[in-house]
Amino acid sequence: MDRASGLSVRLKLTLSYAGFIMVAGALLLATVWVFLLRYVPTRATFGPGPFSPTRADLLEAFAPRAAQALVFLLVFGLVGGWFLAGRMLAPLTRITDAARYVGTGSLSHRIRLEGRSDEFRELADAFDAMLARLEARIAEQQRFAANASHELRTPLAVTQTLLDVARKDPDVDHRELLHRLQAVNTRAIDLTEALLVLSRADQRSFAREDIDLSLLAEDAAETLLPMAERRAVRIQTSGAAAPTLGSPALLQQMTTNLLHNAIVHNLAEGGTVQVTTSARSDTAVLTVENTGTRLSPALVATLVEPFQRGSGRARTDHAGVGLGLAIVESIIRAHDGTLTLASRPAGGLCVTVELPGRPRFAGS
Repeated sequence: MDRASGLSVRLKLTLSYAGFIMVAGALLLATVWVFLLRYVPTRATFGPGPFSPTRADLLEAFAPRAAQALVFLLVFGLVGGWFLAGRMLAPLTRITDAARYVGTGSLSHRIRLEGRSDEFRELADAFDAMLARLEARIAEQQRFAANASHELRTPLAVTQTLLDVARKDPDVDHRELLHRLQAVNTRAIDLTEALLVLSRADQRSFAREDIDLSLLAEDAAETLLPMAERRAVRIQTSGAAAPTLGSPALLQQMTTNLLHNAIVHNLAEGGTVQVTTSARSDTAVLTVENTGTRLSPALVATLVEPFQRGSGRARTDHAGVGLGLAIVESIIRAHDGTLTLASRPAGGLCVTVELPGRPRFAGS
């Protein structure tokens, strides 16, 4: 934005210091002047001898000396004010230089202002923290874009290969070809829809309504019950009402993704999924636990990364597109909540979602 040029802050502070000193000096000299006029008699003389000064002589000698004192105070105020303003604004200059440097595209720069805590130190620390979060976020987005491009390119490359084979081989089984093309196309559609959901959650472009997480958990369990039965996984739901405020569609997506993930990444037979809801002080809690293989803490820490399916966890059928927990984490972040993942000692995963709570609904 183009703006008209004005006085610098340093010059303004210098003029302010000088002006304050001038006013203080003028008040002091005026006080002395008033004292001479009020308390010194008109005919009073000071000192012995025939040349003793009178009040008139004192006033006549005081006036030029007072003017000289004011000139000295003005010069002293300007010089001293300029020096002090420079010292006071030095941290702000470092912050400005850092902001300009960052504007060139280097997010790794940090101010790291020394000294004790004050307003400038707090501003510099906040600026450094903002740069660290921004750098991490951009790096995450770059990794996401690279992974998304790779994942989207895979079904397109497979489709192109199948079409090339069909073009070169006139005796190809068209029914088998259509079946493979449909599977590849379905995967591409699922991935695209997942990316759209993730983008919508990141932008927070949704209306918020009163929601009970316990009802969402019951709906998700009922929807995914056929899949759980096919995989011999038992779903157990329990807990009290967990009212919160958010997007019904996104929170339903979050709950469904968690339950789907718990069913898919479970034991081959005899697995269980435990879904629990509760309401703590100003917090709505949803917990999803599932049996399965033991997971290392290092692996658990990477599961919310996009396209991380967890080595050794995903079964070959219905492995997903690798965005389930990434979408969950994005939805929770958009609702100002927290997501906690922990490996179970007996094997499997425990996922805890905490969202800002709401007063219990009337009649609940």
